[in-house]
Amino acid sequence: MAKPIVALLYDFDKTLSTTDMQNYTFIPAIGMTPDEFWGLTTKFSKETGMEKILSYMYMMILCAKEKGIKMDRKFLNDCGKNIKYYPGVSTWFKRIDEYGEQHGVKVEHYLVSSGTKEIVEGCSIADEFTELYGCEYYFNEEGEAVWPKRAINYTQKTQFVYRIAKGVSDITDDDSVNKKTGHRVPYSNIVYIGDGMTDIACMTLVRRNGGKSIAVYPKEESSETVKGMHQDGRVNFICHADYSAGSDIEKVIQLIIDSVALDNQMNKKENTLLKK
Repeated sequence: MAKPIVALLYDFDKTLSTTDMQNYTFIPAIGMTPDEFWGLTTKFSKETGMEKILSYMYMMILCAKEKGIKMDRKFLNDCGKNIKYYPGVSTWFKRIDEYGEQHGVKVEHYLVSSGTKEIVEGCSIADEFTELYGCEYYFNEEGEAVWPKRAINYTQKTQFVYRIAKGVSDITDDDSVNKKTGHRVPYSNIVYIGDGMTDIACMTLVRRNGGKSIAVYPKEESSETVKGMHQDGRVNFICHADYSAGSDIEKVIQLIIDSVALDNQMNKKENTLLKK
């Protein structure tokens, strides 16, 4: 009997990293502050009616071009090298994988972000994920980003919950994800970890289908927003954005793994009795 799978789905900005991924290197490179760049993006979105995710992707291209920066894949990858994470993130994946292995459970990590995939690909934890889902650029023959290849806004994130459950990683494959087939990962074994209001659609979807949703927040900031999400029944748990050994979120994930392991043992016993 194959090991049960627990799929951990993460937002990135302010969930694993301490702020938006563009703030660390990209925005300083174009000579702006985060407030200036995101303010410009919001203003452009309001003036044009452009969807906010498409707006930031367009403004990245425009601002880089104005500064004479060739926004190619290497430049974007390099923008991921200085990303700072919340405590414990760098060792989190190995610890959780090992805990799952000790309890007969396979743990898989998935990134589901509205951030820039090419930036994430250059960060130190990129290889920890089974799949990276994020906004992507189309690069021309000169290797320069010229157009959004894929934009994932906050509600569009929900499609990846279905894809991960079905085991359909190719996001151009719409037929398989819509077929009435079994699930590679039961919804009850899916956990979504995010930081706030932009994650509510995924958190609600996962929770309503029997999975677990966790809202994280920095220790130094107010917990009022995530407390409200818990009171509204949108998340199962709220935890500090601290992924260190022995942290609250580690204990929660360990309990979820324990529960999946126990269910698997019970199923094995039932199957054995049925065969007798």
